[in-house]
Amino acid sequence: MPLKYSKIIAGTMAWGCWGKQLNTEEMIHLIHYCLENDITTFDHADIYGDYTTEAEFGNALAKSDINRSEIQIITKCGIQYLGSSRANKIKHYNYFKDYIIWSVEESLKNLKTDYLDVLLLHRPSPLMHPYEVMEAITKLAQEGKIKDFGVSNFTPSQGDLISSEVPITINQIEFSVTNHSAMYDGVLDQIIIKNIVPMAWSPLGNVFKQATEQTNRIHIQLEDLKTKYNATKDELLLAWILKHPAQIHPVIGTTNNTRITNANKALTIDLELEDWFLVLKASQGHKVP
Repeated sequence: MPLKYSKIIAGTMAWGCWGKQLNTEEMIHLIHYCLENDITTFDHADIYGDYTTEAEFGNALAKSDINRSEIQIITKCGIQYLGSSRANKIKHYNYFKDYIIWSVEESLKNLKTDYLDVLLLHRPSPLMHPYEVMEAITKLAQEGKIKDFGVSNFTPSQGDLISSEVPITINQIEFSVTNHSAMYDGVLDQIIIKNIVPMAWSPLGNVFKQATEQTNRIHIQLEDLKTKYNATKDELLLAWILKHPAQIHPVIGTTNNTRITNANKALTIDLELEDWFLVLKASQGHKVP
């Protein structure tokens, strides 16, 4: 069965003012470079760049020669961010029907598109009600404004709560060699059982961000595997994720061409079973029980 979304997904959080501050031409080039490396799915959230990055991406897409049908656009709603763009007194979540619908319509205008391939609820709220969410999603789907619906950062019980009224097809979670709790807390088990598509943000974890005993062990182990697989460390880290039977789609946040190319190359690496566990042992600091 062909994939609805590219196996590697481009995360756009750092494309705008929260990161590289790319201009329109740079965004056009980056979108094209992703497509050249078989990355056709782009992950957004309304809050990225204090509610500005969607519009910047939309402007770039409109000025490019890219056909909308060639790419898939994901966005998220629900977080009311404490920034300069909205008069929020405090960061909070809003999953009332009218807000979800309004947020999607704003994202469509900003992204200059008639539909979203995926809408995700960004983070769970203690006040969300599945019937309220269902009413919004049903209306948006009937109007052709969203194709798929899912959640992000939800526990199994939170996912069950929402799916009691509206089917969930995607759960985007944090998952990496340095943050792999989803393998043990039931999240990935539920994903497999219910045939949910998993997407993993921050797939390289803290390996290149922090110098700790854990990341030092991981670097030593990856160094030992580089020659065997003729691969870079970032390729091996993604290959480790891709080995999981849940069939995870890594969401890479890089804007670096080399890292994008490496991510595509990771798809060709099949870690041997014991090598996968060697990397896990390096992360955990002990053999499996």
